[in-house]
Amino acid sequence: MDTLALDSESRPDINAPCPAPAVLPPAPLTVAQTGLPFLFLAELAVKTLFLGGLLRITELSARMKLGIGVIEPLIVYLRAERLCEISRAGATGTDADVCYKLTDLGRARGAEFLARCGYTGPAPVTLESYGDAVVARSVAAMHIGRAAVQAGFGQVVVPPAILDQLGTAMNSGRAMFIHGPAGSGKTFLAERLAELLTGAIAVPYAIYAGGEVIQMYDPVVHLPAETGPVPGLPFRRAAGDARWVHCRRPAVLTGGELSLDMLDLKFDHATRYYQAPPHLKANNGIFIIDDLGRQRCAPADLLNRWIVPMDRRVDFLSLHTGYKFEVPFDVIVVFSSNLPPAELGDGAFLRRIGYKIHVGPLGEDHYRRIFIEACAGLGIAWDEEAFDWLLKERHAREDRPLLACYPRDLLSQVRDRAAYEGVPPELTPDSLDWAWNNFFTGVQQAPATGTEGE
Repeated sequence: MDTLALDSESRPDINAPCPAPAVLPPAPLTVAQTGLPFLFLAELAVKTLFLGGLLRITELSARMKLGIGVIEPLIVYLRAERLCEISRAGATGTDADVCYKLTDLGRARGAEFLARCGYTGPAPVTLESYGDAVVARSVAAMHIGRAAVQAGFGQVVVPPAILDQLGTAMNSGRAMFIHGPAGSGKTFLAERLAELLTGAIAVPYAIYAGGEVIQMYDPVVHLPAETGPVPGLPFRRAAGDARWVHCRRPAVLTGGELSLDMLDLKFDHATRYYQAPPHLKANNGIFIIDDLGRQRCAPADLLNRWIVPMDRRVDFLSLHTGYKFEVPFDVIVVFSSNLPPAELGDGAFLRRIGYKIHVGPLGEDHYRRIFIEACAGLGIAWDEEAFDWLLKERHAREDRPLLACYPRDLLSQVRDRAAYEGVPPELTPDSLDWAWNNFFTGVQQAPATGTEGE
């Protein structure tokens, strides 16, 4: 795995408050303001009661993430249709203390509704509302200065020229192509770019499109944004429509497992609703495609899939019914590959990538810094003479480039051997020679063009 040395204590705190909290859309006060069909909401209420059993109107409201003013007319309709009934009323006699349950007819209808679409929970938002929210918090409007980039990368050893390229590319909102030899640190740099995302966004639990439900919120991708402390509570509740989640800008990483069909809506035949593709979940954030060229599909096919989205900042998705619709594509796409750009795409594609950033071998000073930090992290005392021996007798003699992954790879073997022998790990020519031979035996030297700063 490509990596650069990093002092773990220098990583930015991902739990730090976001500087500019997103404002959630206003909560709907009526069924009409939800933008959803009345009968769709009625079916969702039936399914919620089917799975929940006895529910107070406040509990139904909490599960559907809709206010009482929206839920009440749904209950009136379900009672008129003899789909639900009052089960019992509390001692207070208030509407909030009344419990509802489905009738026999309601349970039969509920089973039918769940067989058609198994989605229950927060009511979805309309496709139009989702598009407006994405545009309002566009990643292209995010500003990152040099000081923020330097702070975000902390003690990571990166040539200044490359750091400036990465920071500038993040400000552009355009796609970037990070390329270089294996082990140069491309993957680590790409993942680290996610630390530069600032601000917060609104992510809906689900989207309603073409009469179908698309589950959007993914707790693995969409991390909650802290909105400020309140005495007695860990977070302040963000005011607004509860159908949305107040989240940090997302970062999605895919690798060799990526295929063309993963970029389409995924219809789950068991639950009978859709899952959003990874690039849709990455809206308002960053989407990293690692190891480009190792996917199961041809690189040209995968790259061609991105020409229209990157050019027009929109994508088109289709339901299994044939209904096709437009969604925003507000994503910084980062391609990472061992292959040069010219071998992966033609001119039409490459001109849509704003930045081509080469990450090559390091200079001796940067290589030494990574070695020193790796020694500190693994509990190995630093020895300048042993390091100089490695440079002259191994790297220079074998013409092997100074790649960022080598220090930790070699020193890990030094540590492992010492643990096996029951002695403290030491940085010596003998220990480095053993680790070198063990690590590189049978490994063919690959050409590594360019030097740091390119």
